[in-house]
Amino acid sequence: MTDLSTFPITQKWLTQHPDRLQLYSLPTPNGVKVSIMLEEIGLPYEPHLVSFETNDQMSPAFLSLNPNNKIPAILDPNGLGGKPLALFESGAILIYLADKTGQLLPAEPSSRYETIQWLMFQMGGIGPMFGQLGFFSKFAGKDYEDKRPRDRYVAESRRLLNVLNQRLADRTWIMGNTYTIADIATFPWVRNLIGFYGAGDLVGIEDFPHVTRALDAFLTRPAVARGLEIPKRA
Repeated sequence: MTDLSTFPITQKWLTQHPDRLQLYSLPTPNGVKVSIMLEEIGLPYEPHLVSFETNDQMSPAFLSLNPNNKIPAILDPNGLGGKPLALFESGAILIYLADKTGQLLPAEPSSRYETIQWLMFQMGGIGPMFGQLGFFSKFAGKDYEDKRPRDRYVAESRRLLNVLNQRLADRTWIMGNTYTIADIATFPWVRNLIGFYGAGDLVGIEDFPHVTRALDAFLTRPAVARGLEIPKRA
């Protein structure tokens, strides 16, 4: 059995199953990408809640795993070459887990890179822009008298939704009939935009029916329903 005690993070979040992949996360749009992925592929794992309320993400133990102090992060005792692998950044983790299990990322080179392309579309566009829109519409930014920052992110979010809507116009999923890590990365953010941020009306979500249709299909998946609640909040 792999000894994980040499990793400082295991001193703060005690490991009950050191033979399983360790997930350090919070059920946010970025966090649930990995919990949903793990539920979809059926890989045994042990989740640990990283509480922002107590600044867990700034603790030396967490920073030893992810110096960028963001969730999610993983520690796989059965990594490359049979050695433990620590990894952060949700997109990198999704690719790693897909490669590890041979699931949810096409093996054919052209389709593989097309899928990664759409994963990067989420990482570089949808995630940051929807997050900024959330700040300016729900959080401290809503008190700014100058609404130009908010309107900038509304316009950019609509543009991104339109790109996604056109992509889904004649496809069940982003890559066609095949459900992939691109969907797992994207739809938690669409869900958050409409739900938690309450920005559906602001972006005119009804203008993007193919997006909402795919979101509804995504949310009916049992693995998605489970993953959205992992790790359990205290």
